Amino acid sequence: MWRQSLVVLSVSSLVACGGGDDGAAPDDPKGFVRVFQDLPGALIGVSGTSERDVWAVGGNPGDGSGAFVLHFDGTRWERRSTGENVDLWWVHAFADGPAFFGGSAGTILRYENGSFEKLSTPSSATVFGIWGTSPSELFAVGGDPAKPGSAFVWRGDGTSFSPASGFPDVPIASWFKVWGRAANDVRFVGMDGAIVHYDGQAFTAISSPTNRRLLTLFAEPGGRYTAVGGVSQAVVLESDSETWTDVSPSSPSHAMIGIRTQGDVGWAAGTGASVMQRVDGAWVDSKLPFEVFADFHSVWIDPKGGVWIAGGDILGFPLVNGVLLHAGAAIPTGKYD
Repeated sequence: MWRQSLVVLSVSSLVACGGGDDGAAPDDPKGFVRVFQDLPGALIGVSGTSERDVWAVGGNPGDGSGAFVLHFDGTRWERRSTGENVDLWWVHAFADGPAFFGGSAGTILRYENGSFEKLSTPSSATVFGIWGTSPSELFAVGGDPAKPGSAFVWRGDGTSFSPASGFPDVPIASWFKVWGRAANDVRFVGMDGAIVHYDGQAFTAISSPTNRRLLTLFAEPGGRYTAVGGVSQAVVLESDSETWTDVSPSSPSHAMIGIRTQGDVGWAAGTGASVMQRVDGAWVDSKLPFEVFADFHSVWIDPKGGVWIAGGDILGFPLVNGVLLHAGAAIPTGKYD
């Protein structure tokens, strides 16, 4: 998994800390607070369909309930037992429909009508990303960063997954994320700065301005693509077409792992509890109003503009000490059922 290769490359793994939920400092424009800290499992992915349908997923704490999964319905937080002793790296949810979760051991789970179902997949490599236009039109990507050539791209119909036919032979160890603006405009990013485009008919490897790993990407329908990554220095790429531009800031010294944008607003987060914000078209450091000694992995902006950042001890085993931050309307903190 990608965290193993980061450890080999001497990126520090930090431990989540703190003492309760915090009020925002006056100079913090978004008013971040700690929703959770020191959770049994690290929180590796956060996403949802609205501020009343939020999923936070992550590591397996080894307590018999499987991967750590929390759901927020706008009123309370509830832990959902998966029954699968794996680490979950991503969640992709559909409004009024199922949610799909990807993780270690080739795991893809479908959650619907109150229960998890494990879907059929072609291998046991880690699933790092899932995206689709509908529950029956899905892509899943992943691999093993320690094993060159193990990268995969699968297509799914909502019940099973199989290798994507016609995908170019790109000799990398892992694809990390897939995202699209539409069914005929999908991008894939991974190790060594690799980028592939899908136009609804064919896959095409396209030129990348970096050879450093790209860990996550995002685009709104009709909006710009943004991809982030790096190992010891932040990488940020943007694209309005098939051409990508390196807009990485010169100052941040941490990898960026999570990214989300909403119009001209953008938030990214990564190792060392680092956070960046897109301001006037440029990516700049954004200081939190309290200390968080953790590594962030995922960012989500809900439809109302609330910002969610998830992380914990994500660079080594076990994946524990989960942290979740939120900026926006007040929500319950510190407790889950």
